[in-house]
Amino acid sequence: TILRREVYAREVAIGVADERRIISGTNLAGSLMNLGFCDESTALLRDQLLPVARRSLGANHRLTLSLSHNLSANLQFDPESTRDDLLEAETILQDVVQRRRR
Repeated sequence: TILRREVYAREVAIGVADERRIISGTNLAGSLMNLGFCDESTALLRDQLLPVARRSLGANHRLTLSLSHNLSANLQFDPESTRDDLLEAETILQDVVQRRRR
């Protein structure tokens, strides 16, 4: 995870905003979630990766949809999730399903 953080931080520092950076960030978010850093993983997905993916790839791109799905999963499987978090996860997942059908 330290290496993934370093790779992602360097890509952010040099301004890389392509699929490679987004995939690096996705890998980091997954590692953080697996290690129990749910809040940090969710924040990375919600605040950094999804906005970049939407801007650079578009809302219906497969990677953007995958990030949204991952955010939904984070919200569902975080042991500290609230009812509002679970409702948000459901809303996100419904949106992903609709977009994938297009």
